[in-house]
Amino acid sequence: MANRKLFGSAPGVLLPGTDTRNAHSAPAYRLTPEQALAQYAATGCLNDTFYASAQDQLAAVLGLCAQVSPEFVAKAAIHARERGFMKDLPALLCAVLAVRAPDLLPPVFERVIDSPRMLRNVVQIIRSGVVGRKSLGSRPKRLVLGWLEQRDEEALFRAAVGESPSLADIVRMVHPRPASPTRQAFYGYLLGQPHDAAVLPPSVRAYEAFRTAPATARPAVPNVPFQYLTSLELSRSEWAAVARQVSWQALRQNLNTFLRHGVFDDPEAVRAAAAKLRNPSEVRRARVFPYQLLCAYRNAADGLPPELREALQEALDAALDNVPETAGKVYVFPDVSGSMRSPVTGRRQGATSTVQCVDIAALVAAALLRRNPGTEVLPFTETVVPCALNPRDSVLTNAARLARLPAGGTNCSAPLRHLNARHATGDLVVYVSDNQSWVDTVVTTGVPTATMREWADFKRRSPQARMVCVDVQPGADAQAKPGSDVRHVAGFSDQVFDLIAAVSRGGVEPDWWVRQIEAVQVHVAGAA
Repeated sequence: MANRKLFGSAPGVLLPGTDTRNAHSAPAYRLTPEQALAQYAATGCLNDTFYASAQDQLAAVLGLCAQVSPEFVAKAAIHARERGFMKDLPALLCAVLAVRAPDLLPPVFERVIDSPRMLRNVVQIIRSGVVGRKSLGSRPKRLVLGWLEQRDEEALFRAAVGESPSLADIVRMVHPRPASPTRQAFYGYLLGQPHDAAVLPPSVRAYEAFRTAPATARPAVPNVPFQYLTSLELSRSEWAAVARQVSWQALRQNLNTFLRHGVFDDPEAVRAAAAKLRNPSEVRRARVFPYQLLCAYRNAADGLPPELREALQEALDAALDNVPETAGKVYVFPDVSGSMRSPVTGRRQGATSTVQCVDIAALVAAALLRRNPGTEVLPFTETVVPCALNPRDSVLTNAARLARLPAGGTNCSAPLRHLNARHATGDLVVYVSDNQSWVDTVVTTGVPTATMREWADFKRRSPQARMVCVDVQPGADAQAKPGSDVRHVAGFSDQVFDLIAAVSRGGVEPDWWVRQIEAVQVHVAGAA
């Protein structure tokens, strides 16, 4: 008989061996270039994170772009903008296409550069020289000119807030030819050059009349971007008029400002603001991330009326509208380790988010628990951290409770080991983590991670179980090898819940996320 010690049935011997190391030099599974670029596109904000500097992220993205086809870069840019609601990475991918595949740039530019912020981003990135050129070049210049020509003067006036570069800077770069006296006057006004004020757009004339009038004889507050008015000395009634006119995003971001200026002393102003905040169509139109509502709720000043706090909670429920109801037993593993206490969008001087990665993990877990009361939430650091959650509590309440748990090292295998010790069974496992496990590290690459060994043990009792790994920080490795029963997705938008819903229904093909990107249609003019 063959030696049982060598040839006995040993758990894990057919599991895939690791082939790379993570940020802690612990063995991990290398993502394919397409998987890694998809991950960066959905989470990378090009700021300093816990594990990588902004420069490291930039170098990684540019390196991945060189390893995949230009068509995949184009599709990733569109997907990251239209589905992931990202800003910096889609603009960077557009800039890459401007050098590497100029023919693909026009259809991508049209769909990705859909706002003044995105226009400023792509111009800044191209002119920085990081993609291999320091001038716009003829094709990008034509696209910028087309962007300007497609918008009337009222829209351009609204677009003329923001700097580095400003809209005026961009106009100076591309030298548009005014097609009408109004456009000529507007460009003159924008650039500080002589112009005919009588033919300026109505919103510009209204703003100038308001700005230059004595405070005691001002006309009605013009309906112009919030940023144009905040530098002026406004009365309480004028601040109230501004609050009624601002966009949903501006209202969310400036609740404390309006409170400070007495706007919410008026019950009618409170009711109007609350109605706008909780309006589901406004929430969807704003393409808001759930964590941004968490941020607004957390940062709300003590004196903010309760009706507005409740409206923020209702807005969060609307933003989480597609959290799936799942059949069977579901486990959610939010990572509450020390590295998850870093800002979700990275650190940037003067613009660092107060929302941490752990808040994202907590929010996903709390949302799944609220929609699926039978879900078991197992937070983890080195081990599972006990935390009693009530599914009847609000998402915000449970998310805050999870985010306050004590931090520690990262051990991604801990919750599965906990379930295996209980001989538990289940149908769906959801990790929400930065995926940088090290406490359970093995000595060398080439053998399965502890997470995969524990997953194999769990699957012996629940052979139909599936795992979804939600990555909340950019990276190119994983602790669970993507495959037929393990799916990866990254980011903070509703695509996370789309995948969870699809997996819970069954029939999701391997590498679902990359397939979603590859399914994006890019129509190149003149192509057969």
